[in-house]
Amino acid sequence: MRESAGIAVECPAYQVLIGRAHSGDENGNTTYYCGFILIHGELVHVSPPTWSASQRESNSFFAAAPHQALVGRVHSGDENGPTRYATASMTWQGRSVTLTSYRWTPGQRESSSHSRAGAGEVMTGRQHNGDENGQTFYQYARVSLG
Repeated sequence: MRESAGIAVECPAYQVLIGRAHSGDENGNTTYYCGFILIHGELVHVSPPTWSASQRESNSFFAAAPHQALVGRVHSGDENGPTRYATASMTWQGRSVTLTSYRWTPGQRESSSHSRAGAGEVMTGRQHNGDENGQTFYQYARVSLG
């Protein structure tokens, strides 16, 4: 999808964000990667999303609340436009799914960025500085049972 279009992207039911790629400036294409989370071969339930307040993209930092994953994002306009994130909690067999081993990726140029979660991880945050030539960082965490 076109990054600047202002179209909210939400992962389908029972899925969370596991990656993102972007090419070009704000009129370039963004791809979101969503995935199911399985524990012992059984599907993890993902709550309905909660949307964050908007923030200016060019100096944005967002990290989900503890033990919540990103499930959506919306951005409108250029680097001065607003960005919002959707988060959700997860349960398995009625038990809360916790997240551990939080980590941030090294920065990469937004105009040619591509990032995917490692095995057993979900996306939990994103930071971006500047325009399409600025650096973007992603936060991931490992799925666990508390």
